[in-house]
Amino acid sequence: MKAIFIAFDQAYYERIIEMLGKNGCRGFTAWQEVKGRGSRTGEPHYGTHAWPSMASAMLTVVEDGRVKTILDALHSMDLETPKLGLRAFVLPIEQMI
Repeated sequence: MKAIFIAFDQAYYERIIEMLGKNGCRGFTAWQEVKGRGSRTGEPHYGTHAWPSMASAMLTVVEDGRVKTILDALHSMDLETPKLGLRAFVLPIEQMI
């Protein structure tokens, strides 16, 4: 099992939920309003007057065989609108209860 942490512009939220569902990933935890700035490109998401946009974040745990498909779909979204910002990170799950 792997955890996929996804940080993204709020505009992606519904698309990501839909994509996860189509790929058999039912469970997730989401944080609707997070602040941040990408390490390479993209606009800051601070929720301030100067930088009004906000980001969201999501964590989903999936079987190893689903990771590539999900990452490919997320990468396609990011390529379509790179200024919005979308990043995904894969972490190993050592144990679940």
